Amino acid sequence: MKRDDDLIREILLEIEQDDDWLVIMPGRTLSAAPEERRRRYHILLLGDKGLVTSVADGTFRMTAQGHDYLDAIRDHGIWQKTKDAVAATGGNASLEIIKQLATGFLKVKISQHTGIDL
Repeated sequence: MKRDDDLIREILLEIEQDDDWLVIMPGRTLSAAPEERRRRYHILLLGDKGLVTSVADGTFRMTAQGHDYLDAIRDHGIWQKTKDAVAATGGNASLEIIKQLATGFLKVKISQHTGIDL
């Protein structure tokens, strides 16, 4: 299965917006719907990168690193610029490169609003 960076962003936004800090893993069985299995796979990918961590079997929470990643990609305009830049260079980038690129765009935006070079 191919990683879907839009789905990763969507999952992180959903986790943050929820009133509860725990995320219950969807699609825990082979008979689960394909979309539930896809979401499960992407939550596991988030765990691989330390953006979420397991609290108990099938239950996760977002880490500080996950919040930092989300802060870098939260703004829709910055997210679109980041995706466009990745697409223009072949369409593939690690989550770390995506974060660095988005952070760069975010720094420019903040600098333009404050006049402070970051």
